[in-house]
Amino acid sequence: MDIIASYGTVLILIAAAVGFFMAYGIGANDVANAMGTSVGSKALTIKQAIFIAMIFEFAGAYLAGGEVTSTIRKGIIDAAPFADIPELMVLGMIASLFAAGTWLLMASFLGWPVSTTHSIIGAIIGFALVAVGTEAIQWDKVGGIVGSWIITPAISGFIAYLIFMSAQKLIFDTDAPLKNAKRYVPLYMGLAGFIMALVTIKKGLKHVGVDLGAVEGYALSIAVAVIVAIIGKIAISRLNIDPKADKQMQFNNVEKVFAVLMVLTACCMAFAHGSNDVANAIGPLAAVVNIVENNGEIAKKAAIAWWILPLGGFGIVAGLAILGKKVIKTIGEGITHLTPSRGFAAELAAASTVVIASGTGMPISTTQTLVGAVLGVGMARGIGALNMSVIRNIVVSWVITLPVGAALAIVIFYVLRTAFGV
Repeated sequence: MDIIASYGTVLILIAAAVGFFMAYGIGANDVANAMGTSVGSKALTIKQAIFIAMIFEFAGAYLAGGEVTSTIRKGIIDAAPFADIPELMVLGMIASLFAAGTWLLMASFLGWPVSTTHSIIGAIIGFALVAVGTEAIQWDKVGGIVGSWIITPAISGFIAYLIFMSAQKLIFDTDAPLKNAKRYVPLYMGLAGFIMALVTIKKGLKHVGVDLGAVEGYALSIAVAVIVAIIGKIAISRLNIDPKADKQMQFNNVEKVFAVLMVLTACCMAFAHGSNDVANAIGPLAAVVNIVENNGEIAKKAAIAWWILPLGGFGIVAGLAILGKKVIKTIGEGITHLTPSRGFAAELAAASTVVIASGTGMPISTTQTLVGAVLGVGMARGIGALNMSVIRNIVVSWVITLPVGAALAIVIFYVLRTAFGV
């Protein structure tokens, strides 16, 4: 117990610093999940996107980041073997945050969209392996994560393909795209309202202590959907667009409508992402603070100290403002050419997949879901529309995320053990 007693404050300060660093990495790498499609399809400029993301990501992290976070992220490792050696748990969590943050920073510099969740999970697995051994790790959970690499992009790609093709058939490939847009776009708006309300309820409000039952959640979402659709119908019927305009002009006007829709979806995605993924930085940090404050007791649930959520929120905002551009470029422009209607299809498909996954409790990476959706939209235009070299890099970066996180964590963990003489 000695290092916890004698270095308690130092450990908390180090943990706070690496927690901020990790949050910075999350901001830099993951803001593209919410904003990449909007920027790529020119619905927003990069400055506007970053400004909007700052507000919504911070709100999500601060308001809905969770009063109580399960200290051991997603139950990947078992706390029992650490009961007698809490100092190793503390050093391991610090090492994990530092390792995952480092990898995210590297990936962001290279413009690779990787999964922040998988980075921290990989890091935690790495330190647990060398601290305790294989029995500390719940391997079935790890298997589920590896499975989700294939499943989630496939689901979201399929949904994006369907949404995009339906918009093509109902609106773009018709004689009067504008007339049909007025008729069908409110339906898309309603669908978007429904999914976004569900994301916010399932991912956002759950953490505030507003826990609606399944029935109330769906009822509320349907109500939101209907209201959004009605507002959409009124707004669109007010647009005075010349019906005699040539088809190209009509297309451009329809795209403008989709651009507005996509910005709204992006705001909701940023909020949901802030509330969900801030835990990747905060979970391990809360664990450290909790162990130190309880003199080495490892609690299953840790109430979060008041300063932790804002720290995570500011970290995310700093990262996305300073380094967020690179990954936004990859997702928005690198994979395939996006227009507002395509971007909207991808964004909505990604959000739908998040809802499906959280309903089934599948471990999910927002990043992989969105990349899958963008691929699906690209596929709808034929394989030639995809930029294969970019896609290859992305897939490689996904596969190496777990091992790289683990390797970095092991190295840092050994350095820390030597430094503190444990």
